[in-house]
Amino acid sequence: MDASDKIRRILKEHGRLSQDAQTLPLNADLYEAGMTSHASVNVMLALEGEFDLEFPDHMLKRSVFESISSISAAIGELQAAA
Repeated sequence: MDASDKIRRILKEHGRLSQDAQTLPLNADLYEAGMTSHASVNVMLALEGEFDLEFPDHMLKRSVFESISSISAAIGELQAAA
């Protein structure tokens, strides 16, 4: 299972999306797909647990969590720095 598959699973479980996370394009706006700010916090916490990392304060912004590709890029950046 690659990172985007894990992200999609977490979005399905925690994102409260009105669309199926499995069929969303990688660059689809997750907020337009129904994710609320509250749900994005739950997604972030689940991502931290799944990938064993912590999002630093400078990454705690809407743009980091607005799409599967932006989440994947942030995770890749954090894993490369570890």
